[in-house]
Amino acid sequence: MATKAMYLSVSHQSLLSIPATTKPLQVRSFTVRCSTGAAPVGAAVPAPWKLADARLVLQDGSIWKAKSFGASGTQVGEVVFNTSLTGYQEILTDPSYAGQFVLMTNPHIGNTGVNIDDEESIRCFLAGLVIRSLSISTSNWRCTESLSDYLSKRNIMGIYDVDTRAITRRLREDGSLIGVLSTEKSKTDEELLEMSRNWDIIGVDLISTVSCKKPYEWVGKTDMEWDFNSNGRDGKTFHVVAYDFGIKHNILRRLASYGCKITVVPSTWPASETLKMKPDGVLFSNGPGDPSAVPYAVETVKEIIGKVPVFGICMGHQLLGQALGGKTFKMKFGHHGGNHPVRNLRNGSVEISAQNHNYAVDPDSLPDGVEVTHVNLNDGSCAGLAFPQRKLMSLQYHPEASPGPHDSDMVFDHFMELMRREKQST
Repeated sequence: MATKAMYLSVSHQSLLSIPATTKPLQVRSFTVRCSTGAAPVGAAVPAPWKLADARLVLQDGSIWKAKSFGASGTQVGEVVFNTSLTGYQEILTDPSYAGQFVLMTNPHIGNTGVNIDDEESIRCFLAGLVIRSLSISTSNWRCTESLSDYLSKRNIMGIYDVDTRAITRRLREDGSLIGVLSTEKSKTDEELLEMSRNWDIIGVDLISTVSCKKPYEWVGKTDMEWDFNSNGRDGKTFHVVAYDFGIKHNILRRLASYGCKITVVPSTWPASETLKMKPDGVLFSNGPGDPSAVPYAVETVKEIIGKVPVFGICMGHQLLGQALGGKTFKMKFGHHGGNHPVRNLRNGSVEISAQNHNYAVDPDSLPDGVEVTHVNLNDGSCAGLAFPQRKLMSLQYHPEASPGPHDSDMVFDHFMELMRREKQST
């Protein structure tokens, strides 16, 4: 770049009707000549910003161009939207998202980075992340790594600079869609579209891919700075066997904080082996996919209910519904987010809940004696069950997640009370 100075003399004349005065002024101005460097004439110059290098192709034929971050390649999955304003790291490590692309409706993602304390499992299980705007910097005292670097190390694809609002409206109108994410230029749009239309998540056993492989003891409690409900516990220890259908660490932390000794077992662990442990209670955890695709898990639940107190969360709630003779169905676009209002029908209170599921229990299919305890106020779907005669309770949402207020945490105390009563009766 070069500059050349020049001087210009001008006259200043008053605009009023008085004798004009002339005063020479010296004004300095510059002419600027820009240079692109040593590139030859006619050569293409790369843009100083990232260009679209990825595509999201949906099974309805729509093609969305975007910019990639994280891993590269081609991946297929079911596209769902999540309405949470924060907590993207917990979402990334929630095993219930296995086989799915998560589209965040909050437009600005990545500004708090990531840190080891917010992990909900040992790895990321989702197929990919779709966002509107990727933060170019992080600002949080707990941050140890950027979101982009985090996904790259875990081989998870991400795209940004895509119209997430338009895609969300399409999912609300048409329901969840299968999509393909790709950064590979060699693959045509038609090839990616065919991949999306030849893949299905319904009827696929996703639980076995996220469950632990052998039993282990969980010992970690909720850290003191996060334990908001520690008063009034009697300190008694209950032995709980937790079936890992894709369990989140915070469920285990909350159980431990309520005084439970916890043995985590794989999804295929025989009910007979569980009963040999003589547990005070059994937890059936959250997990991904279609409950009808795991009949072995339903049979396990059938063999255990009625013998010991049980508590089901999310997938565990759906498996309990099927084990009791009820039916489950696939929702249009499911519930994914940290702002779902749920009414407790027993006391009339409303809880703000975190939810993540594509299937629900049909309450009309349940036998006599089963009580619907909670309903989702957005669509009236079943959000909780109880069957006192069979010593069971369940929730469709996540009481451990605490999205802002801690409305639902007391359900763990209700589970403790179930086990306490059973101990006293025996």
